[in-house]
Amino acid sequence: MAGCAASIALARKGRSVTLIEREPTPRHKVCGEFLSGEALEDLHALGIDVASIGAVPIDYVRLAAARRAAEAPLPFPAASLTRKALDTALIAEAVAAGVRVEQGRSVQTLSRTASNVWQATLDDGSTREAATAFLATGKHDLRGYTRPKDPQRWVAFKMYFRLAPAQAAELERASELMLYPGGYGGIQPVQGGIANLCWVVQQRYLARVDHRWEKFLEKMQQDCPHLAMRLAGAEPLLDKPITVTHIPYGYIRPTTEDGLYCIGDQAAVIPSFTGDGISIALHTARCAVAACLAAEPAPQFQARLRSAMLRQVRLAEFAADGLNNSFARAVLPFCLRVWPGVMRVTATLTRVAQQAADIPMQSPAEI
Repeated sequence: MAGCAASIALARKGRSVTLIEREPTPRHKVCGEFLSGEALEDLHALGIDVASIGAVPIDYVRLAAARRAAEAPLPFPAASLTRKALDTALIAEAVAAGVRVEQGRSVQTLSRTASNVWQATLDDGSTREAATAFLATGKHDLRGYTRPKDPQRWVAFKMYFRLAPAQAAELERASELMLYPGGYGGIQPVQGGIANLCWVVQQRYLARVDHRWEKFLEKMQQDCPHLAMRLAGAEPLLDKPITVTHIPYGYIRPTTEDGLYCIGDQAAVIPSFTGDGISIALHTARCAVAACLAAEPAPQFQARLRSAMLRQVRLAEFAADGLNNSFARAVLPFCLRVWPGVMRVTATLTRVAQQAADIPMQSPAEI
C-alpha cells in the first residue's frame, strides 16, 4: 500500500515510476482494515473515494474483557474497507497516473551499482535500475534490509465472518477490541455485510493449544464471552485464517542509505490495537515523496521521521503492554464505564500521523 501510494504521488509530479508488486492481483491480507481520519484524508488526496467502493463508517470504539464492555465515540471520522478492495483501487489509480505496474514479480535483491544507482534484481533474474528507490515490502523483509527479530514472537490471524443478523446490527458502525491472555483481537464490519476478525497472540500462548488456531479461537471466546456472543451463529467465510508471524511491534527504522526511502511497515510498526497501520503506510509514503521531491537526503528524512514518530509508537507499545496485563483485563472495562473519555484520549495520542507534523510534506492539493 505504501509503495503504491508513493508511486501515484511521484507520477503526478512527472516522475517516471515503476511499481513492482509481488502478488499478481490484490488479495486479502492480515490487516484490521481500519481507516482513521488521517488515512481518509490521504486517500482522498490520492483520488480514492472510499465510500464509492463500499467503505463502512465507524463511529464508535468498544473495549471488551471478560463479560464487560465499554463504548466511546471516536474523536475523528473513520471507516472500514477490505485491503483487497482498497489495494485494487490504489493500483488502478497508479495505472491511471502513468505508473508502470509490474504485478506478480518479486524483488530478490536491492543494491547500489558502481554508477551509484539502485538496482533491483527480480525473481526471473532481470533487473530494474533507478536513482531513487522506495522500500515498501510491508511485513516481509527484503534480504539485506531485515528488521530486528520479534522478541515476543507475535502471530497474527485474520478471518471473515457473516454474523447472525442480531449481532451484525449490534456491531454496526463500531470497532471492538477484545482482551484475552496472550494478546488481543479486534472485530469490525466491512463492506458486503461481513465482519473482519483479526487477532494477535504470543507464540508461547499458541503453543499451549498445540499451535492450533481453531483451538485458540475457542479459548479466546472462553476468556472473552463478549466475543463468543458476537460469533454465536456466525458463518466463517474462509477455510482458515490468513496468518503472518514475527511482527516487530515498536520498530522504527533509525537510518537508511542515500537514495533509499523506507516507508510503511519498513519505516515503523505500531501495535495493531491502535488501528493506525494503514494511516502510517499512507503518511510515511506522503512524507517520503515530499522529501524526495525537495531533494532531502534519505538518511536525513529517515532520522526526522523516526524522531517525529518515536513518542507515539512508544506510547502505543506501553498501552499494548498494559492491555495484555491480567489486572488490566479485569478492571479496565469497569474503569472505562466510569470514564469512557480515556478511550478517546488514548485514540488521539496514538495517532502517529497527527502528531508527526514536523516531517516535511506536501498539502493534498500539491500531491
